[in-house]
Amino acid sequence: MKINQSYAQGYSFIYVVLYVDDMLIAAKKKYDIQKLKGLLSAEFEMKDLGAARKILGMEIIRDRERRKLFLSRRSYIQMVLARFGMSSSKTIDTPSAANIHLTAMFAPQSEEEKEYMSRCLVTCYSDSDYAGDVDTRRSMTGYVFTLGGSVVSCKATLQPTVTLSTTEAEYMALTEAAKEGIWLKGLNLNLNYAITVTVL
Repeated sequence: MKINQSYAQGYSFIYVVLYVDDMLIAAKKKYDIQKLKGLLSAEFEMKDLGAARKILGMEIIRDRERRKLFLSRRSYIQMVLARFGMSSSKTIDTPSAANIHLTAMFAPQSEEEKEYMSRCLVTCYSDSDYAGDVDTRRSMTGYVFTLGGSVVSCKATLQPTVTLSTTEAEYMALTEAAKEGIWLKGLNLNLNYAITVTVL
């Protein structure tokens, strides 16, 4: 949505995220949040729980000194690891294979490449596991989206139909990843934040 600049002067956006009976309100000015809470409280029965610490299983971590906000799924990941008996597994920094080595060849070479890499870049990693389910012979779709090195979206699920080749399974996984990429790009545009999506 485009807003006339002269109209927008003096105004600021208030973002309201609502899921069933949980609500997050975000704005640049605390006054705007308080005013909106007052308006909503006048119409609906509400309970103010203060600054958000958790939403939809995600922990919200604030670094007020650096003016940064982080979302963490640590408790969910620990629960999944415990469920599959992997709580004491060794951790690694990257999901890459041990024999993969980065070289200077991969670094940006020209000023144009450096400028491109400096922009906000959403990276998507997509893969499939052909006929990985031994009972149904369905393949697995998996993707992970990162923004500035942090995971912002991920999915691992069985594909809805049985594929006839590894290529078809990969295309189905890429289709799901592309749909999520389009949605993430639209979300960021709605938040007035342009991004570039790269699929690997």
